[in-house]
Amino acid sequence: MSAHIIDGKAAAARVLQQVRHDVETLKAEGIEPALAVILVGNDAASEVYVRNKILRAGEAGIRSLEHRLPADSSQARLLALIVELNADNTVNGILLQLPLPAHIDENRVLQAIDPDKDVDGFHSENVGGLSQGRNVLTPCTPSGCLHLLEETCGDLSGKHAVVIGRSNIVGKPMAALLLQAHCSVTVVHSRSTDARALCQLADIVVAAVGRPRLIDASWLKRGAVVIDVGINRIEDHGRSRLVGDVDFASATEVASAITPVPGGVGPMTIAFLMKNTVTAALQQAHAQRSQPEAVCLSTC
Repeated sequence: MSAHIIDGKAAAARVLQQVRHDVETLKAEGIEPALAVILVGNDAASEVYVRNKILRAGEAGIRSLEHRLPADSSQARLLALIVELNADNTVNGILLQLPLPAHIDENRVLQAIDPDKDVDGFHSENVGGLSQGRNVLTPCTPSGCLHLLEETCGDLSGKHAVVIGRSNIVGKPMAALLLQAHCSVTVVHSRSTDARALCQLADIVVAAVGRPRLIDASWLKRGAVVIDVGINRIEDHGRSRLVGDVDFASATEVASAITPVPGGVGPMTIAFLMKNTVTAALQQAHAQRSQPEAVCLSTC
């Protein structure tokens, strides 16, 4: 068997095409979706990510506002900026680029973002809403993975999915989304007993552990669909290159479909960031229209 290669770039382009259409519809109604991006410090990888996100926002017709703070900025300064953006009705989404400098409490700052503008889906209100099956903003990478699975497999009901990794950013929300899609879900992590045997039972494997080429063909059931979230830089014969958490060469001999690295999940993350921004803009506009007009009392 030679696995079908799932083209994340093409899938992301289709999502972004729909986003552009939705943005045009919103603009015709007088709503201009806007995304505020906050970058603290000058981490090289973060610089690249922010540049790509702003570029995609422009292509989708979303207005972007870039806020750059020095690496030595205080937590109070960052929180003040978030309060300002929360109160700005022209800003629909707030993206805080991670990681933050060590002196800033990441969780404290993320919880300060208005859940309705939390386009990363990291606020505890959105995390709890996802676990309860409510309509909330969900993390972009797991959402993109689910989209790829649904495009590849169709109805996921009844399939056994194994998620390798239990991070708050990918593993846990991925498991919650798969449960919503009516899969039977197993989460494998560093304390799991015989993780390989658990994975061998899976129709779907989502790998998100940050360990290069950990999952090879021996972990996979024949015909499994593999989503590789890992992005690891390694030295290979004197050259630096990116590889996933899955040993791509061996996995393609067993899997029925697999995402490559790069070009698989990565493009979907940014596409769903744009999708979340449009969703946030639409929900905020609806909430504003639903508010009753203020009534002037005799004391006005």
